[in-house]
Amino acid sequence: MKDILGYTSYRQYIADYYAEKKAKSAFTWQEFTRAAGFSSPVHLKYVSEGRLNLSDAASERVAQAMRLVGFELDYFCEMVKYDNTKTDAEKKIVFNRMLAIADAHKVKIIEGDSFRYFESWKNPVLRELAPAMPGAKPLALARACRPKVTAAEVSESLNFLVKADLLRKDEDGNYVQTERGVTTGPMDVTPVAVRGMQRQMGELALDAIEGVAQNERHFSGLTLGITSGAYQKIVQEIAEFRKRIIAIATEDDGMDEVYRLNVQFFPMTNKSDNKKV
Repeated sequence: MKDILGYTSYRQYIADYYAEKKAKSAFTWQEFTRAAGFSSPVHLKYVSEGRLNLSDAASERVAQAMRLVGFELDYFCEMVKYDNTKTDAEKKIVFNRMLAIADAHKVKIIEGDSFRYFESWKNPVLRELAPAMPGAKPLALARACRPKVTAAEVSESLNFLVKADLLRKDEDGNYVQTERGVTTGPMDVTPVAVRGMQRQMGELALDAIEGVAQNERHFSGLTLGITSGAYQKIVQEIAEFRKRIIAIATEDDGMDEVYRLNVQFFPMTNKSDNKKV
């Protein structure tokens, strides 16, 4: 079983803890649950399976039943809080506390770099821009960004990108991408940061309507009446379209500008209000 700081799901940690104990002894869910102060013999089993939730108040009891102390107990309780929070803003606060605990104990959370990458629009922009401006200093890179950004913010982003192995410096001290693309992957926490970035990019798109010359940007849209089946087909078509766009963009090694493509497809009505009577 890996170190607790390698987890972001408390449910998975409970499941792995039980499986490890079970493999070494006659450990049962009833024994585990009783030690945590629950009356139902299968309460924690159902929690691990996602059928029940663990309350913030009960998280410390469960952590103690697993012999967690100090920062490990704190980290487990934060995982429970992360799962229980409802808004992206709350989840961001809790996950940053999880990252702080991991950082303080020199442990890297796998999802941490991905979360931080998608937390700010500056990271993907500078990941594209820095390699295209060999030898450029942070001030020059800052001036090249259309949304206003400081040299200090550029330096902070570049340091993170190198640390996360999303950029590296070659023998001449120029930035080089380690991979051509970055994807979110099957992570539980990353979508929170991605949604935040989508909001940022949406706001930047609004600014571009007035701030960018019409011959340098393209905005268009459709309003459609569709069925649920058509929705699934359109979403698949968008996925294929994105792949084709990526293929076109990566055909050439050079770069003139960094562009952002927002693909938005969302309902403008409530189904419940449109049912025929």
